[in-house]
Amino acid sequence: MTENTRSTASQPTDVNKIRSLLKAKDDTQRFVGLALLKSLLDSSEQLRQDEQTVQGLWSSLSPKFLDRLLRTGSKPSTQNSKEMLDLAVSVLYIFSILLPDQAKSDAKFINRIPLLVNAVLYSSEDTTKLILQLLHTLASSQQGAQEFIKVEDFSSLTEIAPSHAQVLDIFYFAWLNSMTTIEDPSTLVRQIDDTIQSLVSSFTGTDAVTLLEFLGYFLRHANSSILPQHPKWLKVVVSYIQNLVTSRPTPEARAAYTNATASILQAFPSEAPKLVFIDDKKDDKAFSYLLINLLLIDIRSSAPTLLEQLNKPEYPKVSTRLTSAFDVISIFIGYLVQCLEDESMETFFMTPENLLKLRKGISETMSLTAEYLRDRWDASVAGAMGLHPDARTGTTDTSAGVHHTLAWDSMRDNADDDMFILSAVRALALWLREEENDILRKEATGLMDMFMDLYKSSSQHKLDFRSPVLVALEGVTTLPKGRELLLANEGWTILAHDLNSILQHASQTWGEQEVARATDIVRILLPIVEQESNGVPEAWMDLITSVAAWDVPDSGLPPQVQEAVISSLQLCCAVLVAANRGMRQRYKHSIAAIYGIASQLAKQVSQDNPEREMLEDVLATLGSLTQE
Repeated sequence: MTENTRSTASQPTDVNKIRSLLKAKDDTQRFVGLALLKSLLDSSEQLRQDEQTVQGLWSSLSPKFLDRLLRTGSKPSTQNSKEMLDLAVSVLYIFSILLPDQAKSDAKFINRIPLLVNAVLYSSEDTTKLILQLLHTLASSQQGAQEFIKVEDFSSLTEIAPSHAQVLDIFYFAWLNSMTTIEDPSTLVRQIDDTIQSLVSSFTGTDAVTLLEFLGYFLRHANSSILPQHPKWLKVVVSYIQNLVTSRPTPEARAAYTNATASILQAFPSEAPKLVFIDDKKDDKAFSYLLINLLLIDIRSSAPTLLEQLNKPEYPKVSTRLTSAFDVISIFIGYLVQCLEDESMETFFMTPENLLKLRKGISETMSLTAEYLRDRWDASVAGAMGLHPDARTGTTDTSAGVHHTLAWDSMRDNADDDMFILSAVRALALWLREEENDILRKEATGLMDMFMDLYKSSSQHKLDFRSPVLVALEGVTTLPKGRELLLANEGWTILAHDLNSILQHASQTWGEQEVARATDIVRILLPIVEQESNGVPEAWMDLITSVAAWDVPDSGLPPQVQEAVISSLQLCCAVLVAANRGMRQRYKHSIAAIYGIASQLAKQVSQDNPEREMLEDVLATLGSLTQE
């Protein structure tokens, strides 16, 4: 008989003996049983694979006995406390690996969480690592996360966070898994605020790379309802970012400060921009100048090789960093425009020289961005710029799935599902609108097919490119070429259809974003109509038919909806005035219906409303047209 066979034969005996010891009423026998159990599980691969036996042994464990071991083991003055703590943690950890995933939501596991958190203060380095791995596993389930956030004192974890990055992962999973199910969000808000304050203090004197990495991901994914409104720790976090930016950062540090900066700017829009962008220094050492410059350099140096990395394992991390870089630049552009409008140059936060350098740097970066977007869109959808959409429809079956025959894009994500593309389009769009750079705008007209495809593919249930595309169109349609290409790529039909879908039932409650989008659509289409010298194409008159069927009530429309409807009626007037008389005659019933809509609207738009004058013009124009 070989040693292996003898071991296998004796295993049932060992298991039964261990079960008997674990069920004994004497704690000493239970302790011996637990020690034998750990030894057997460590040494027997066959037992570890036997799910039924493992489940039976788990059932034999007394939760109260485990609690006594964890509690006593957390009292250094007690004899053998270290051995008790080590054994209890080791056994729990082994079972967390061996049991199926659903078992990790058992009360026997998650009810140990408070004692495990407390035990970190008294455990050895090896046991601390096991506790953290165990907490990480438990906090990754919704039930475990809910139990974790009931803990009142996290100081044992926050104190070791600088040397144990897994602590930050535990908080990340626990808070995100709890945010949608917690009954009183204010409790979680206080916990998050206090815990991050403690973490920020614990990282004093370090480079805080892991903390910034954590904040970058957590703040981006957290619901705004669980975030504190005016966190005191924000200023210190910005100082950590400043220290990294000015200290020749490693690639990991660069990713950490880029993601963290984007996340705090988005999570705290009223406070963070001033903290990040305003600096007492106004020379070349001014932080905002240095930060934006480094982000622009990062984008320019990364963009040329980005396409070839699409299907490589490192793409998600690179893409996330560059997405954050574009987000920071977008917010910086918005803040810059706001400051230029609100303040005199004497109190402006940047010297004119630095501003000129950044304008040049942003324009160069956006030119490169437009080039990358063209290449990526060709690789993803178009096959080549200017290729008719009908030529894209061919697909082929491969071992990796069905692909367009002309696309060599990412195997995992389409371009219109890539957050990086959305952030790049958003930043490019803002600069096209705000910077009067005809060279860049001319380059961007070459993206018109992409803009319109992205617009059509957008919805509330996936990435929504519609608002950024409208911002970009504001810039590029200032050029005749831009207007021409918008119309050539079915821009009028696409935008008019969206306008109609938003406002055809104006009495329904629409979100602010949708109503604002309707106003933006008119802002783009109206100048195109006004500059059309060859008469109105028949297709444009579909708008008149659609608007004539709108359901606009006599009262109760919110001011923003009133503005959107009035601007849409103004667009209709422009189309009708530009149309020839014969065409208008064919649409006289629609014109009368639109006049009726304007009259209904007039009943609820007060005389002191800034939109009233525009509505009066609309009524006058439509009134004269109905008399033709």
